[in-house]
Amino acid sequence: MNIVLLEPEIPQNTGNIGRTCVATGTKLHLIEPMGFRLNEKQIRRAGLDYWNDLDVTTYDSYPDFLAKNPGAKIYMATTKAQKCYTEAAFEPDCFIMFGKESAGIPEEILLENKENSIRIPMIGDIRSLNLGNSVAIVLYEALRQNNFEGMNRIGQLHHHSWEEA
Repeated sequence: MNIVLLEPEIPQNTGNIGRTCVATGTKLHLIEPMGFRLNEKQIRRAGLDYWNDLDVTTYDSYPDFLAKNPGAKIYMATTKAQKCYTEAAFEPDCFIMFGKESAGIPEEILLENKENSIRIPMIGDIRSLNLGNSVAIVLYEALRQNNFEGMNRIGQLHHHSWEEA
């Protein structure tokens, strides 16, 4: 799986998303310009000690990302989409793109990707969910659809075993 952040603005969100990517074996793609530098303390604090294990690639621009990932299947996560994220059939090597916190993915890009635009349902006039939460919701649905391939599905207790119960 691949998570793409288009022009992320808040280092804590990106750090949190990086940690989620490490925990799920997901690659993170960051598209400039970003509202922070990758060496900032806030991003590493949010990602804790997992940041060094993150498979992350940065791109100069959206066209640079497209050029370096030709033929990529990209789902566009946006509050403006007509299709719910659970209606998508996520492929194991697909890319799921999220826009910057203040504005999302530009509408021109969404129009070019209408069939692959997805949203998380919300009630009322809520503008959007937190970016880290949105990534986790959609990513785990994509992983579920792919049977959590390669992931540890059984948790272990620290001081006891499940057989004791």
